[in-house]
Amino acid sequence: MDSRQNNDCLKQKESNQLQGKQCGRREFLSRALKAAAVGSAAMVSGCGTGLLGSSEESALKWQEYFKKNYRLMTPEEKDETIARLERLAKLRKGVDIQMSSTEPVEDVLFGYAFNLTRCEGFMECVAACVKENNLDRKSQTQYIRIFEMEPGEMTPESGNGKYFHKVPVENHFYMGVQCFHCENAPCIKACPTKATWREPDGIVVVDYDWCIGCRYCMAACPYYGRRFNWNEPQVPVKEMTKKQHYLGNRMRAKGQMEKCTFCVQRSRAGRLPACVEACPTGARVFGNLLDPKSEIRFVLKHKKVFRLKEELGTDPKFWYFID
Repeated sequence: MDSRQNNDCLKQKESNQLQGKQCGRREFLSRALKAAAVGSAAMVSGCGTGLLGSSEESALKWQEYFKKNYRLMTPEEKDETIARLERLAKLRKGVDIQMSSTEPVEDVLFGYAFNLTRCEGFMECVAACVKENNLDRKSQTQYIRIFEMEPGEMTPESGNGKYFHKVPVENHFYMGVQCFHCENAPCIKACPTKATWREPDGIVVVDYDWCIGCRYCMAACPYYGRRFNWNEPQVPVKEMTKKQHYLGNRMRAKGQMEKCTFCVQRSRAGRLPACVEACPTGARVFGNLLDPKSEIRFVLKHKKVFRLKEELGTDPKFWYFID
């Protein structure tokens, strides 16, 4: 059996597994949703206008709770869940968000390179990522970590990830670490609910509503690229990024995992990730690995590059290089 046939078989097996999870509770869900609709209608008709918003929110939350895994949704079902999430944001926060479910672009495979020579540890990238991806302000969640390294050190474990002094420090260099979007991602294999997977454009994503918060993926990642919401994420409305993606920077919930998505809401729209755009020294390079004229391809061809923990066989799409 050639590799293409093998991939097709794996995809079919995975689809069958997902379908099995969905079909096993289909009859119950059908009856439950009908009951919810009847109950919600009764609440709306029997209560004053003061409870109208809360009953609408409850009905929407009920429908969201029992929706399919994203990969099993039809285009119409994706539109419906996006409409519900936009409405819930309005009811909960009084904010109008614009959510998309933009699919991968054909003949695109995203890759990232980090210039160790240029990074000076300023952390504008971290701040831009927090803002763009609606990360929890209370716990100070960050997808990106910058490590201050001494000469000769080459792994984040040996660096200082919590520095607060003036940078750059002489005789040190700085290494940025985030999700590496591995081709053979251990986190995907570890997930018991198929809530995380790798898209055709190389982005490893999470269907947050299918995440049960077991943190198996977090333990499986050798690069510490995943984050767990220990509390309900808090983002001030005035600081919220309102252009959101279903698999990206939409608001998560307590008990859910999250991670860098190469700013899927931006990258699939032809824009650079927020961290790349914010870097003041040009240390970050992002682009299409399948485009021979892209900057990322130039770096891989003309610079001496390496990847962290290559011996693990994870095949990360994130390289380091020096000028």
